[in-house]
Amino acid sequence: MASLQEQFLKAGLVNKNKVKQTNQEKAKQKKIERRTGTESVDEVRLAVLEAQRKDAERSRELNAQRDAAAAQKAIAAQIVQMVKQSRQSKGSGDIAYNFTHDNKIKRVYVSAQVQSHIAAGHLVIVCQGETTELVPSVIADKIAERNPSLVVRVTKTSAATDEDDPYAAFQVPDDMMW
Repeated sequence: MASLQEQFLKAGLVNKNKVKQTNQEKAKQKKIERRTGTESVDEVRLAVLEAQRKDAERSRELNAQRDAAAAQKAIAAQIVQMVKQSRQSKGSGDIAYNFTHDNKIKRVYVSAQVQSHIAAGHLVIVCQGETTELVPSVIADKIAERNPSLVVRVTKTSAATDEDDPYAAFQVPDDMMW
């Protein structure tokens, strides 16, 4: 295969003097580079390297997004499995227990014994979509580590109350029906 210079000569695009002059300039440039220890800037090579760097960066971003989506799916699957394995019975369902989730008041029907366990904090409500399940508080803590928005905690009133509160002497019981 003939070199590019030979092909240009045969095509008549350049003459021998121009080829000789170009070769001499290249040789001088290489000699200068060897003496000074610097390289000449090849703009095409820099553009290719920059494009490769951008492609690699974009690939890393896409991989990170894909990994994050896979991790979210794995966490959701873990939560579903934990709820299925440790859900507790709601009892005969004769008492309506009201709670708030996502700024909405929701209701679940439980037995009196289950209601007392919820009020005491032994059982915790977990909302997955439209379904509500009761799980032990230990499992609820593990679910809350993965996705705290699914867990409904029964808040207990703290002992530290505002001194100016006119209703401070009237404590609201945990099992109050509302």
